[in-house]
Amino acid sequence: MFSKKRFSERLMDVPESGTVAIANLVSQLKQEGIEIISFSMGEPDFDTPDNIKQACIRSLSSGFTHYTPSTGIPELRKAIAERTVQDNKINCTAKNVLVTPTKQALFMIALAYLDPGDEVILPDPAWVSYEACIRAAGAKAVHVPTRFEDNFRMSADMMAAAITKRTKMLILNSPSNPTGSVMPRETLKGIADLCIEKDILVLSDEIYEHIIYEGEHVSIASFDGMFDRTFTISGLSKTYAMTGWRLGWMVAPEKDIAAVNKLQTHSITCCTSFTQPAAVEALKGPQTERMKMIKEFRKRRDLALDLLNDIKGVECNRPEGAFYLFPKYEHKITSEDLATYLMKEAHVAITPGRSFGPAGEGFFRLSYATSEDNIIRGIESIKKALSKL
Repeated sequence: MFSKKRFSERLMDVPESGTVAIANLVSQLKQEGIEIISFSMGEPDFDTPDNIKQACIRSLSSGFTHYTPSTGIPELRKAIAERTVQDNKINCTAKNVLVTPTKQALFMIALAYLDPGDEVILPDPAWVSYEACIRAAGAKAVHVPTRFEDNFRMSADMMAAAITKRTKMLILNSPSNPTGSVMPRETLKGIADLCIEKDILVLSDEIYEHIIYEGEHVSIASFDGMFDRTFTISGLSKTYAMTGWRLGWMVAPEKDIAAVNKLQTHSITCCTSFTQPAAVEALKGPQTERMKMIKEFRKRRDLALDLLNDIKGVECNRPEGAFYLFPKYEHKITSEDLATYLMKEAHVAITPGRSFGPAGEGFFRLSYATSEDNIIRGIESIKKALSKL
């Protein structure tokens, strides 16, 4: 028998991913022959555009299958910098880019900048992996509850109330997972001014930056004085239906790229070589398929929103971006029990709101990155099941 404690306290303190847990259960039930309509995973149901796949095939065929520079191939770093300047209005160059999977960037930033005792301000609800990164580094997540009535937006005043002498970092995500909320320019400006005043670092996850329907996407690093304290994270997974490629990037000052790259050299070394030329094609090639996907997501949002708001006891905001709805419900049941009930009774998978933080209780997340037929059938099944509660 192994007598010593097997798992580290750090690991035991990391929460499980509610979305992945639901997805694993869906996969298991499907293997048992049970048809499940899944609204649980944040994954576009479209195929990766053909021009990107062909670029990858050419890369493989040419033998581009060995190590690349740990920071990414020069052509890709340059393409990312050019896109960042153009779309995000962030004044950067290729030297400010680290090519890395988006989740890898989150964990490396947490490990590189957070110490035990540090506090990280986290709007609540928020994607659970943020808190996992914070806890893995031994730091503490300070939840700032946001309100349905405010479309789940955190204000500068709300943030200010959460700041202590231990506050080291703020994590932002706009458009938001799970709410689809987009932070307005004036709100971000107030938060930026506060971060400068209080000397707070910002990790800005902008992976959904191009999936936006109303308003505009604003990068907090574009404000005066913010580039030097901001890590801007993005990638290809959502915008180009490339979730399995695991390819993204971090934009930051050169000294921070060097610091985080130190961890990259000791972990994954570099991103997969033959995917990187394909990423160049994604950024610099035709954007027709990307625009088609976004147009389709907008249609699905409107359809799902109308169907959900037609259910007695369910109410949902109109999200401005991403591909999630985060409706509240009046039924006297926890969100985890609701997810279990809908899986068994309606054969529909949703993600419990509590998976995204304490303020998510009483809500559930529904991803409309699926077909219109699934949306119609799935929400009708939810409606029938809820009528029995």
